[in-house]
Amino acid sequence: MASDISPKAVVSPNAKIGNGCKIYPFVYIEDHVEIGDNCVIHPFVSILNGTKMGNNNKIHQCSVLAALPQDFAFTGEESELIIGDNNIIRENVVINRATHAGGRTVIGNGNFLMEGVHISHDTKVGNNNVFGYGAKIAGDCEIGNGVIFSSSVIENARTRVGDLAMIQAGTTFSRDVPPYIIAGGTPVAYGGPNNKMMEAWNIDEKVRKHVANAYRLIFHGQNSVFDAILQVRDQVPDSPEIQAIIRFVKATKQGIICKM
Repeated sequence: MASDISPKAVVSPNAKIGNGCKIYPFVYIEDHVEIGDNCVIHPFVSILNGTKMGNNNKIHQCSVLAALPQDFAFTGEESELIIGDNNIIRENVVINRATHAGGRTVIGNGNFLMEGVHISHDTKVGNNNVFGYGAKIAGDCEIGNGVIFSSSVIENARTRVGDLAMIQAGTTFSRDVPPYIIAGGTPVAYGGPNNKMMEAWNIDEKVRKHVANAYRLIFHGQNSVFDAILQVRDQVPDSPEIQAIIRFVKATKQGIICKM
């Protein structure tokens, strides 16, 4: 099925538009853009050079995709913004493409970005995440799968958030947030395991208890994080979730958030 492109939209003849798309009036699409099938692009959206988008995405009014990086290291290099399938990007969202030549900002599949979200250059976002109103993600961040950012969260540069974590409203953080937990407060701190999300993702009750025990050792023990990880290996029954916690904590460069 051919795409329905308004004559009042400005679409470069060099852009590649898939089948079954709906492009409303006053959309602006530049040369080096690829849009998959069955996407809906609402009025006043700008899709700029370097955007490669999959199928079934909905982009709402006044959003800007592949905006130039807000990074003093950027000198005009060609880079990309990669967006997967089935994402909903609401009004006034800004996503920057990467800073350096060949770099990529990546948004996976099934994400929901609410009004006013900003995702900066070179950030990698996984699948099925929710970003609340006005959440701001700085450059070079990594966000896993099934993560929830409540409203007005600020994630500072080069930090990571693990799978199924939840960041409470108004939180600002500059350290890594491990998987399967709730984090919030000022300063940001561990608020317990995110049992609701683990249950929603069909993680067994026994494993949820093991996750809670692992985080008791990490956040409430008297040892260093390194020693706590050794205790987790020795004392907590193994599972993919426990291995994910160990890998995440061992890989931290910014350090992980504190205990409450």
